[in-house]
Amino acid sequence: MDQIRRIPEMRTSIAALDHLVLATPDINATAAWLTEQTGVTPSAGGQHTGKGTRNMLCSFGPTSYLEIVGPDPEQPTPASPRPFGIDDLTEARMVTWAVAVSDMETVLDQARRAGYDPGPASPMQRVRPDGVTLSWKLTANLSATTPFLIEWETPHHPAATAAPGLVLSELRARHPHPELLESHLDALGISMGIMRGPETLLVEVRGPLGSAAFPSADDVRL
Repeated sequence: MDQIRRIPEMRTSIAALDHLVLATPDINATAAWLTEQTGVTPSAGGQHTGKGTRNMLCSFGPTSYLEIVGPDPEQPTPASPRPFGIDDLTEARMVTWAVAVSDMETVLDQARRAGYDPGPASPMQRVRPDGVTLSWKLTANLSATTPFLIEWETPHHPAATAAPGLVLSELRARHPHPELLESHLDALGISMGIMRGPETLLVEVRGPLGSAAFPSADDVRL
């Protein structure tokens, strides 16, 4: 019998989303800009101890959110570069996205059988401002368009306490080889609109005062 090459349950990119990662060299400035554009003020997230970063959050609903991550001035400069290329950024950039899974090992096995290896999963944690510790496992894929996988090991999902009011109205991608990205997403059970072009996520979020697009509307029409 031929090997099954597709995870049975396909989800759209928005339905599968756990969170988007908006990396920035200045988290306060980016949060202020997003507030001005949309009318939604991001809430404090927490520190990534040892990584030299902290985050702020906006919820898209009970199980998905926008994460703004940048340097944490209260931590010493880390021995290794900060994640998501933050040390080299001159402006905020939508750098990657995460897909939620409930059984990491099963999904990894299915994806590998389908021809795509997301890499190993590693444990992580951070402490919220209220003292609650969040724990999760994630894969180390840092692609701009192929999502990394995340499995939460705590009932306290960040979206539940993140600032409400944002709606994710668009989540698509550009890629120089759309068929390659499509094969990776297919192995993960995800469908997504993909255009040919320089690799980037195409994201639009809306709030009560307006919308914000990544890249900017001057670069691409969503």
